[in-house]
Amino acid sequence: MTYRQTLDWMFARLPMYQQQGATAYQGKLEPIRDFAARLGHPESAFRSIHVAGTNGKGSSSHMLASVLQEAGYNVGLYTSPHLKDFRERIRVNGKPVPEAYVIEFIAQHKPYLEKAGLSFFELTVGMAFAYFASREVDIAVVEVGLGGRLDATNIITPEVSLITNIGLDHTEFLGKEPRQIAGEKAGIIKPGVPVVISETQPDIADVFTATAQMREAPIRFADQQEWPDYPVSLLGSYQQRNLRGVLATLDTLNVAGSFRVNEKAIRKGLASVSENTGLMGRWQILREHPRVLCDTAHNREGLELVLEQLARQSYRTLHFVLGFVKEKDLDGILPLFPREARYYLSRPNIPRGMPVETLAAAVERMGLDAQAFQSIAEAYQAAMAAADPEDLIFIGGSNFTVAEVL
Repeated sequence: MTYRQTLDWMFARLPMYQQQGATAYQGKLEPIRDFAARLGHPESAFRSIHVAGTNGKGSSSHMLASVLQEAGYNVGLYTSPHLKDFRERIRVNGKPVPEAYVIEFIAQHKPYLEKAGLSFFELTVGMAFAYFASREVDIAVVEVGLGGRLDATNIITPEVSLITNIGLDHTEFLGKEPRQIAGEKAGIIKPGVPVVISETQPDIADVFTATAQMREAPIRFADQQEWPDYPVSLLGSYQQRNLRGVLATLDTLNVAGSFRVNEKAIRKGLASVSENTGLMGRWQILREHPRVLCDTAHNREGLELVLEQLARQSYRTLHFVLGFVKEKDLDGILPLFPREARYYLSRPNIPRGMPVETLAAAVERMGLDAQAFQSIAEAYQAAMAAADPEDLIFIGGSNFTVAEVL
């Protein structure tokens, strides 16, 4: 098969949470453990950092990988979802896994994959770990997909675990309350393995402390320490929250002596995150006059931070191109958006996409100035046509809305 045919088979035959939602969620580790055994346990062939959290885990993973690359290490990076190309999920030193590797991996394991009924995510985790082992990476930064305790990535024993932020997302799987969600994220804490918590959230901090104590894992809350003021190339002001956790994680590696990262590597790595790792979709400026920017924030906590920063920008008129997934709590999210803006609504082109009629009705109840369109592309084109050079267009609401514009 060609690369395109290989991807078509993967997307069509394997349940994919990003596309399908709950029907693709396995919620157990036995399938990935069996697959890892078939692959010769590649997860044991490299050292790693495990990163979980509701918001900030992707950016934090990219920052860590960039700094470790600048320190001279051979660095794997596994993240999800992808925005433009599947290969974004699996990188070594910033370079995506080759198309030929994806084709060969699927061809080799296709009969097993068809029989075992693995999810799309489980397949990609197995592929990533096998690729990192084949490339003999010194260390891999591995981002959790969903939750932590039962996430397919949770078969690794890392050098250090990082938990970034806890908010209400994926509540149909992880629980309706922050403490339940925190308990699922705390599932990545391993016996004796240090864990860093980026933000002290008073109502749930004890969940992490109790789990760490039970597993005799050293724990530190990064925001309870002073850190140097390093410039970060990622433009969102919310990245400063992520930065503390990243610095504490690097410091933990240094103290353990397993990986040495000096200040020069930290400065260079943080100043060149996107260039080193290919990160997209975080306060990403696509053009000027009018300024167009996108951000993949998609839950209440993430959107609050992004909208706070938007409110500090200079513009004449603000335009939003928005699309959400079906399970999104519009009553909790839409009140965050400003009334003095124009809205261009559509459905992301995936099965999970929220029908534009549903979104438009909710926006209408809010009394916002909105129009509905048949596609994200049409919504974006309408915003561009309506915007003056001094205006600002924001694209968001879902990874998939951003992906379609990119």
